[in-house]
Amino acid sequence: MPNETWEVNLPVEEVPPELPEPALGINFARDGMQEKDWLSLVAVHSDSWLLAVAFYFGARFGFGKNERKRLFQMINEVPTIFEVVSGTGKQPKDQSVTHNNNSSSKSKSSSKMEPLTKAVKMSPPPKDDDESGEDEEEDDEQGATCGACGESYGTDEFWICCDVCERWFHGKCVKITPAKAEHIKQYKCPGCSGKRARV
Repeated sequence: MPNETWEVNLPVEEVPPELPEPALGINFARDGMQEKDWLSLVAVHSDSWLLAVAFYFGARFGFGKNERKRLFQMINEVPTIFEVVSGTGKQPKDQSVTHNNNSSSKSKSSSKMEPLTKAVKMSPPPKDDDESGEDEEEDDEQGATCGACGESYGTDEFWICCDVCERWFHGKCVKITPAKAEHIKQYKCPGCSGKRARV
């Protein structure tokens, strides 16, 4: 809310199916956890879902580069739910951007850098790298293909890997630029982002 407070309400009966779903199962982890730890876990998942919804609407309403940048800045100007719950509240500007981008505790922040590095890679790894007894020509013939268009890897093209299904895509096929990839915490391809979580 504008006054930096938040509340929990029962879910609406009919949620549009295209909205990102919150993480399922956060209630199951409550057994054996301290209340503060459980509440922090719920807060992290809530932050993640709120960011997904915000950028879903940004994409849905055709936000341009400047509008998305403004949305991101507005989100970073207020504390996250996790920051409120954990009591870390307002931090210096440079720390809060990193913290909000990860939407997780400091103990998880170092592990969250791996997907970012993975997403920014310019070239996909060769298939079956462990079995390198074959010629490099065979790697070129059986090289990575784009999960969207099916074309083979080209050295002068930007590629991005889905952190869920681990398939590689041309940046242009999934509308991701190297600049956008730098700001993505965990990239999900169109196929994986459209899938619903299983119960």
